Amino acid sequence: MAGSSDTAVMALIGVALIVFVIYRIYIWLQNSPRSFLKDRIPINKVILPSPSLVVLEEAGYEVIGGKLKIPLSFNVDGTQLYSRLFIDYIATKEEGSLYLVLLARPRKPLDFTGSGLRDSLLPFLLIYPECSGVLYVHPSTGVIQVIRLGRDDGESN
Repeated sequence: MAGSSDTAVMALIGVALIVFVIYRIYIWLQNSPRSFLKDRIPINKVILPSPSLVVLEEAGYEVIGGKLKIPLSFNVDGTQLYSRLFIDYIATKEEGSLYLVLLARPRKPLDFTGSGLRDSLLPFLLIYPECSGVLYVHPSTGVIQVIRLGRDDGESN
């Protein structure tokens, strides 16, 4: 009888050790810089036709995803506030490069100053840091502006 209780205790210790090792591997993968477990850019396979698709394709981009809605939630002093961000398309040009595509809208023009770009585009680039940048497309003129996030080395003061 004593042998079966020893076996049960050893089995319990073995199961606990296996669970602990799996948990530590999971934590290690979550903290690795290129973790495959972190949020990736979701790809909406439904791509609605638009004149901007032709503009992107003529510039060598391949549109691989349609409109995305990114829900946001803020808690301010116990009150929940909600908002959302929209991405018009996801495009790629080379292997491994993903671009968030935003279409120019007359009612909401993008302010092309450092602070204007920061205020408008930084949320997108922080949510999806693995993207190569933002493509700002003017469908009426066919102009595509490639916007990438960089870091100032402090020399511009």
